[in-house]
Amino acid sequence: MPCPLLAGWLSGTPVLNSSRHSAISESDYSNLSLFEQFSAAAYCPNNNNDIAGGTKLSCPTGNCPLVESSDVTTVYEFQNSLETDVTGYVAVDKTRSLTVLAFRGSSSVRNFITDANFPLVPTDICDGCTAHGGFWKSWLEARTGVTAALKTAAAANPNNKVIITGHSLGGAIADFAAAEVRKSGVAADLFTYGAPRIAGKKLSDFITNQNAGGNFRVTHLNDPVPRLPPIALGFVHISPEYYISTGNNIVPTANDITKYTGSINLSGNTGNKPGLDLSAHGWYFSQVGACGGDDFEFKN
Repeated sequence: MPCPLLAGWLSGTPVLNSSRHSAISESDYSNLSLFEQFSAAAYCPNNNNDIAGGTKLSCPTGNCPLVESSDVTTVYEFQNSLETDVTGYVAVDKTRSLTVLAFRGSSSVRNFITDANFPLVPTDICDGCTAHGGFWKSWLEARTGVTAALKTAAAANPNNKVIITGHSLGGAIADFAAAEVRKSGVAADLFTYGAPRIAGKKLSDFITNQNAGGNFRVTHLNDPVPRLPPIALGFVHISPEYYISTGNNIVPTANDITKYTGSINLSGNTGNKPGLDLSAHGWYFSQVGACGGDDFEFKN
């Protein structure tokens, strides 16, 4: 029987944003596909176990061929930090003139799905802005090392575009990272895949409206994770959403992805039938967390 929290977005009477939808361009499609592979690479231990960096990004499971075929090397790696297990890397892509910060998803999503406690805590991103306590704590643990690495990379590669990405709970941490990088005066594009809601309307709208880089929040079919924490508890999403409507184990085309705007809408992932389809969480353009093995969250 599905966890009651998965239907939480149906309870209460939130005021819905007006929602618009549109098809996506081939350029956006190419970027969504590419940065999913950078998110996939964050699951591979060989890319996040040497703080000094210097690793050529690779995915032994074969799910990041676009990354592997390019000149992409880490400059900073972090793994299993203190209490929250925040893990990922900062890498420089010389082929595309990019600096990429990627966060790995967590192995604890089953606990997250069944945990009714979604505490909100103050943040320093904007005045009066609160966020999910666990996600915020993960970012705080990573923040010092990550921001220092990004500054070092920017000094060495001043013309690089900054990309911040992550799948699942890694996407939640990426939201905070993007907000902070943009506040520092650096434009950054944000690409998340199957990310949960991180905050209420004030902080989510702040990130949506920073105008210092694009937001690309990608969801897939009946993935349960983007429906949490529930709207009924005051959580809303960053906009816009890029909704993949194809089934599991099918590589989507640009025609299979629809863009929806609004922090709350009953289209896209939120409007799909409730359920615990963790396979939909694991599959985006590939089996995104394949390097994580059988212990990771999207395995049934």
